Amino acid sequence: MTSILQSLSKTVHISFGLAVLLFLGLYFFGDGFAFDTLFWSWLFRFIHVVVAIMWIGLLWYFNFVQIPNMPKIPDEQKPAIGKVIAPAALFYFRWAAAITVLSGLILAWINGYVHSAMILGLDGSGGKNTAIGIGMWLGLIMAYNVWFVIWPNQKKALGIVECNPEEKATSAKTAMLFSRTNTLLSLPMLLTMVAAQNLY
Repeated sequence: MTSILQSLSKTVHISFGLAVLLFLGLYFFGDGFAFDTLFWSWLFRFIHVVVAIMWIGLLWYFNFVQIPNMPKIPDEQKPAIGKVIAPAALFYFRWAAAITVLSGLILAWINGYVHSAMILGLDGSGGKNTAIGIGMWLGLIMAYNVWFVIWPNQKKALGIVECNPEEKATSAKTAMLFSRTNTLLSLPMLLTMVAAQNLY
């Protein structure tokens, strides 16, 4: 067991395997279910939730752990964060954002509410479509910030893209402010997403 847990790859593969076994158990030892719209809706909701946990978890890691503690790290140790940890975290961060948005839009399309949600229920459907629509728009704004503001500026701040020291400092501040903007939007986004599933 120790050898499994010491390897992230093995741990993730076994976690996935256990999930598949549970899925098969629910299928064969329960009442079964059809591979219909309900199944595809469940599958894309599962994917959506998994990657959203990765995305928001990393967003909160940056804002609750990394950014506040950077000033406490001795200068000679900071390159370990900037050259190793931050680029790896940003890789998962930006791709989790993209897959969260994509899986969410597919889920909304499968369930037939993508248009009504995107117009915030103004077609008279209201309620659930308004709530999920607000969440979707907040998610889209946050994903835009990740890909088109935070990531380009982080590349400069981390030295992935060459720039002068002044531009590097400005880019680091911009990336931080937009990361904080996404943190600000994260709870309203999560509230409306969950409200749409549970209050209507």
